[in-house]
Amino acid sequence: MRAALVNLACLSTILLLSGSALASGDAVAGAKLVELRGCVTCHGKDGNGTDPSYPTLAGQYASYLEYSMKSYQDGTRKHELMKGYVKDLTDAEIKTLARYFSKQQSNLHDLRGVE
Repeated sequence: MRAALVNLACLSTILLLSGSALASGDAVAGAKLVELRGCVTCHGKDGNGTDPSYPTLAGQYASYLEYSMKSYQDGTRKHELMKGYVKDLTDAEIKTLARYFSKQQSNLHDLRGVE
């Protein structure tokens, strides 16, 4: 009985820590989710699109990215491909992905100095 309680306590701690890593936007957890959830296919590992027609996520505000993913989930934003990718994401995964991409270096530039 005691061994079972110790095992349960250890498992609970591991789950709590992994949940905390997800919620905090841990870089390792974010990078794993990018691969696992298929984001890398279009948006690249670092959030800079693999093709100019795909949006750059790197460097965007985390709150905007969260809002966008939730909007694809609930149908507010219409994009069948994106809806398929985000439909099963948990709130913690959305937060982790948003924070991860927001912390990446963006390849975007502005038009300052362009005539």
